[in-house]
Amino acid sequence: MDPHHARYPFFDGARAAVGEADISPPALIAEDAPAVERGLERVERALMEGTVAPEEPRRWSDREELLSYPIARILVSLVDTPAAVDKYAAAEAATAHERFSADFQTDDDGLQSTSSPTVSLDRVLREFDLSGAVRPERTDPTDRRRGGRDPTHYWVGVGAYLTLASADWGERWRLVNRELATGAVRVTNDELHRLLEEAVRRRVADGLPFEVRGNSAGDEIAEALDDEVESLRNLLNDHDVAGRTDVDAVVPGLFPPCMKALLQRAQSGESLPAHSEFSLVSFLVAFGMDATEVATLLGADGDDADRIETRVTYLADAEGSQFAPPSCASMQSYGDCVNRDERCETISHPLSYYTSAVRDAGEVRDWREAVGE
Repeated sequence: MDPHHARYPFFDGARAAVGEADISPPALIAEDAPAVERGLERVERALMEGTVAPEEPRRWSDREELLSYPIARILVSLVDTPAAVDKYAAAEAATAHERFSADFQTDDDGLQSTSSPTVSLDRVLREFDLSGAVRPERTDPTDRRRGGRDPTHYWVGVGAYLTLASADWGERWRLVNRELATGAVRVTNDELHRLLEEAVRRRVADGLPFEVRGNSAGDEIAEALDDEVESLRNLLNDHDVAGRTDVDAVVPGLFPPCMKALLQRAQSGESLPAHSEFSLVSFLVAFGMDATEVATLLGADGDDADRIETRVTYLADAEGSQFAPPSCASMQSYGDCVNRDERCETISHPLSYYTSAVRDAGEVRDWREAVGE
C-alpha cells in the first residue's frame, strides 16, 4: 500500500487501493473494525474542529487511515445534510493544505522523512490535471538565499484560476486586481496552495451525499451505523435555540451546571476531551466572546491558548456562531450533564438555561468588566 494514500485518501490511486484491499468498507462496518472508529473520528473532528487529522496519529495504521476515508463518506451521506457535506469537505481540504504545504517545503529542502513520505508539488498538480496550467516564475540563480530554487511566485492559467478562485475569498482574488501576462495570473506560493486546497475540497465534495440505502446491503450498513449517524446529527442539529443568544453579558456564576463544571475543569489545568472542549467553547462563543477572552477565562496559555484561538476562529464567523452549543440531550450522551438543578428540568439547552438565569438575576456585572479593571 502506498503510504501517500493514507495522508491523501482522495488521490485517484487511493480509490484503486481501497478496491484492492482485502476487505471492503461494508465488511469493515459489519465487523466494527478500527477503520470505522477512525472514520467516525474523521467526521467528528471535521464538524467540531475543521480538521480530519487524528488526535492520536500513531494509533492508526496506514491501512486504517486509508479505509477510514470511504467510511467517513458513508457516514456523511447517511447524515445527509448540506452542512455536513460542506464542513466535511472543507476540513479534508484544510488538512490536506497543511500536509502538502509541509511536504512541499520538505521536498524543496531535499529532505525525506522515513515516517511520513512526502508528495511533491508536481505530483499534486498532476493529480488535479493542473500541470499544464501552472508554471513557476523563474528565480534569480544568483540569489544565494534561495539557491535559485523554490520560487516565491507562480503563473496560473486564467482558465484554471477562474475555475478555482472565488471572489468571496476577498478583493485580492478578483481577476481585475491580479497581475496578468500571456493568459496567466501571477500568484504567490501560499496563494497557489490555497487554489490547490479548493481543488481538494471540490473533489471530496463531489458525489456527496450518495444514496446508501435502497438495497439489502445498503440498509444493513445504515442500520449498523445508526448510533454513529445519530451522534453526528446531534452535532449539527442542536437547534432548540439559535447559535446565538440575546444575552451578551458573561457571568460565569450563572452558567448552567454542566458548563460550570467544564469551566472549573479547564481552569484547574485539566485537558478536556475534544467533545467537552467543543461544548464549552461553543457555549462561550455563542454570546460573543472572542478568542482572547475565552483563553483568559479558561486560564489557557501557550499551546493551549493557540488551540483555543483556532477553535474559536472555526466556530465564529461574520454571521456569528457556526454551530449552536450541544443540547442537553447531547451533553447527557457525552457524560457532561452533571449537577442538575431545578432550572435544568425546565429547559432543553444550556443557552436557554443561561438566558433564563441572567434574566431572573436582574442587574448583573459582566466578567469582562472586572478583568479590565
